[in-house]
Amino acid sequence: NLHFSTKGKKKRMPSFKVSLLDYGAGNVRSVRNAILACGYEIEDITEPSQISQAKAIVFPGVGSYGSAMKVLKEKGYDEPLREYLSGRDRPFLGICLGMQTLFESSDEHEMGADAIPGLGVIPGKVIKFDETKMAVPHIGWNGRIPHQDSPILKYVSPEEDVYFVHSFYAPITNENREWVLTSTTYSGQQFISAVQRGSVVATQFHPEKSGKTGLHVLKGFLEAIENNTLNQAKKVDVEPMAQTTLTKRVVVALDVRTNDHGDLVVTKGDQYDVRENHKEGVVSGRGGVRNLGKPVALAARYYDEGADEIAFLNITSFREGVIEDMPMLQVLEQASKSIFVPLTVGGGIRSYTDPKSGQTWSALEVAARYFRAGADKVSIGSDAVHAAEALISSGGKATGQSSIEMISHVYGAQAVVISIDPKRVYVASMNDADKKHVVVELDDSSSGPNGEKYCWYQCTVKGGREARDICAVTVAKACQQLGAGEIMLNCIDMDGQGQGYDLPLMKAVSSAVSIPVIASSGAGNEAHFVQVFSETNVQAALAAGMFHRKEVEIEGCKVAMRTNGIAARTAGEDK
Repeated sequence: NLHFSTKGKKKRMPSFKVSLLDYGAGNVRSVRNAILACGYEIEDITEPSQISQAKAIVFPGVGSYGSAMKVLKEKGYDEPLREYLSGRDRPFLGICLGMQTLFESSDEHEMGADAIPGLGVIPGKVIKFDETKMAVPHIGWNGRIPHQDSPILKYVSPEEDVYFVHSFYAPITNENREWVLTSTTYSGQQFISAVQRGSVVATQFHPEKSGKTGLHVLKGFLEAIENNTLNQAKKVDVEPMAQTTLTKRVVVALDVRTNDHGDLVVTKGDQYDVRENHKEGVVSGRGGVRNLGKPVALAARYYDEGADEIAFLNITSFREGVIEDMPMLQVLEQASKSIFVPLTVGGGIRSYTDPKSGQTWSALEVAARYFRAGADKVSIGSDAVHAAEALISSGGKATGQSSIEMISHVYGAQAVVISIDPKRVYVASMNDADKKHVVVELDDSSSGPNGEKYCWYQCTVKGGREARDICAVTVAKACQQLGAGEIMLNCIDMDGQGQGYDLPLMKAVSSAVSIPVIASSGAGNEAHFVQVFSETNVQAALAAGMFHRKEVEIEGCKVAMRTNGIAARTAGEDK
C-alpha cells in the first residue's frame, strides 16, 4: 500500500468528493481503489445532472472509442461534459480513452466507416499506430517528455516510467500544441501522453496501473485541487530530439487452482503436471498439488518487488463455469485493492451453458465479470485455438461471433491476450510435416531426441491434454486477424524445466505477427531473460516457479537486463 508522509502533521480531511464517471466498460475498480488509496471519497455519477454539480471529475475510459462515445450519448452525459469542460476551470482528469474522447474525432472504427466524433474539446484526430513499423498495441512502461511543469507531477521524477496500453494515439499539431503536458515516443513515433489546460487534465497512460508513480500522479492532481493550484502549469523548454524508451516487461504468473482440501492455492506445473512427483520425493501413487502460497499475498509481494504485470491463470476453470467461480473473482477484487500494476486473468474465458440451470453465458459476459472484478486483460486459451481453426476452415472469413472478436469489439484489442500452449513435434526435414504447418530449424542445443534438426509446434487445448492439427504460428496469425492484442506464448516441453525459453518458437511467432508477444515457460535464472530479449522480438518475459521459490529475485532479472543494455522499469518510491 502507498504510505503518504505527513511529517508529523495531522492529515487534513479532503474538502471534496471525487465524482467518478463510470459508464460501465472495463476495469474501473482499479481507478476507484487508487483514489481511495489517496485518501479521497468517491461519488458515482449516475445522472447527467450530477456532472454540473461535481467538484472534480475522474473519467477512466476503458474499451473502444465508438463504444465509449455511444454510451456517453445514450446516457445523456456528452453535452453536460462539454459544458463542464468548456471554461477549462473545472477540475477534470481523463484516463486513456478518457483523454482520447476529448479530441474532435477518432479513426477507431470499422473499415470504410467515417471517423467517430468525440467531445471536441481539443483540436485533432486520434489515429492508429502504423503496424508495419511497430508492434501494435503499444503495451508497457514508457517514459514522458515534459512540455509543461504541472502540480500534478509534483511527486513524480522525470525518469519514472508509466504504463500504457493503446493502439490509437493523438499526434501533436500546431492547433493542439498548447494542450500538451507530456509527450512520449514509441518506435520513433511521437504522441501526446498527457494534456493540461487550466484545470482540465488527461493522460494517455494509466495512473492506476503505473504503480507508486501513478498513485503519485493522482495524489498531485487531488492535492492541487485542494490547494487551488491545479491551473498553475507553466511551459518548459522541450528538447527537440528527445526520445523515450519502451521497457521490456517482467511478468509474474500465478497458476491458481483448488488443492485436494478445497483451498485456492498458487501451484506450478512440471510440463503442465501440477502434482508433486519423484523430483520432490514422491515414490509411488499420486502426489499432492504443489502449494506455493496464497494468491493475493503472493501477488502483493510481487507488486512490492517490482513486477511489471501479474497474471492469474485459473488452471481448473475448463471444468467449471467462471460466472459461479466466486473464489477467483474474490482473488481479483482483493488483489486490485493494493496492487496497482496490470492484472491479467486466464482460464475459462468462453461461452458456456450451466449444466444444472441450463442458463447460457456468452464469452463477453464471462469477460465482463472478470473486468468488473479488477482484471485489465483476459487471457483466452483453448477457445482461441478453436476460433483459429474456424477462421481457417471458413477461408479466412470472420463471423464476429468468436470470443476474441466479441471481447475485442467492446473492450478493445489490448484487453484480449491469447495464451498458446504448443508442444514440439520433431521431424527429420523441412518437408516431413504437413505443408500447412510452419517448420522451424533447431540448433544443436535444442535438437530432438533422435538428433532431429527440425520441428513444428503443435497447439493443444484443455490444459495441454488434447493436441490439435494446427501450429502455433498459424494460431497466432489467425488470432491477430480476429482482434487479439497480445500473445502469451508457452511451451509444454520447456515448462518447469528451468533451462530457458524456447527461442526458436519465440522467434517464429514474434516475427510472424505485429502484436506484442510475452515469452513464457522455461525461465530458470536471470540470464534467460537477457537471452530472450536479446535474441528475439518479444516485448515481455514471464516466469513463475523461480520467483515463487525465491530462487531468483525480480530486481535481479532487471539488473541483469540493464547491465546488458535492455531497458527495464525502476519501481517508484514512497513519497
